[in-house]
Amino acid sequence: MSESKDPTLDLERELLEAGYACVIGVDEVGRGAIAGPVAVGVHAVVGVGGGFPEGLRDSKLLSEKRREAIAPHVEAWGAGGVGYASAAEIDEFGITAMLGEAGRRALLVLHAAGIPVERAAIIVDGSHDWLTPALRAPLDVRTRVGADRLCAGVAAASVRAKVARDAIMRAAHDAHPGYAWASNKGYGARAHYDGIAEFGLTELHRRTWIERAERPRAIGWSGEQT
Repeated sequence: MSESKDPTLDLERELLEAGYACVIGVDEVGRGAIAGPVAVGVHAVVGVGGGFPEGLRDSKLLSEKRREAIAPHVEAWGAGGVGYASAAEIDEFGITAMLGEAGRRALLVLHAAGIPVERAAIIVDGSHDWLTPALRAPLDVRTRVGADRLCAGVAAASVRAKVARDAIMRAAHDAHPGYAWASNKGYGARAHYDGIAEFGLTELHRRTWIERAERPRAIGWSGEQT
């Protein structure tokens, strides 16, 4: 019997019952891209009585059409936001530090919306806590492998980040149509590398990454990643 791909609110419920004011899901998009920002989405769960939007899943398990359709329902479900770090910042400070900074910026959006971030349990998808080193004050941050698939709040954060970053890359495609960003969203697809060969680099490219990397034609690397 295959494991369900649908998230639950089990962990959020457990943490809320333990006394946390809310549970904040955190997930990133764009870590492995060679152009565009890295984006970190956050979503605050303050109660579990009303459930979560039907069809919500980790953004990687949803088609672009389904992500765009469910995004307004995620927005209506609760407070959230997206923080970014630019390609130039990634080149200067490195991706791990800028994941943390983008996450800190996203949490500031929640704080400005009145969410008690300092009294929240914060769930970061994955096994590495890249968020805490960027914080100005300690928060209760915990990691959970597969949280984007298991926890509805983290799945919501992943959808927020993915939809927002995709919109940025589609707009960037209009300004720089030679790199096929509307389809590859800044990842290392063949058409993207072909555009670099023909037109060179833009201000949205992570230059240090491209200068270090071999052109991946030999392995036929293509398509959008998350």
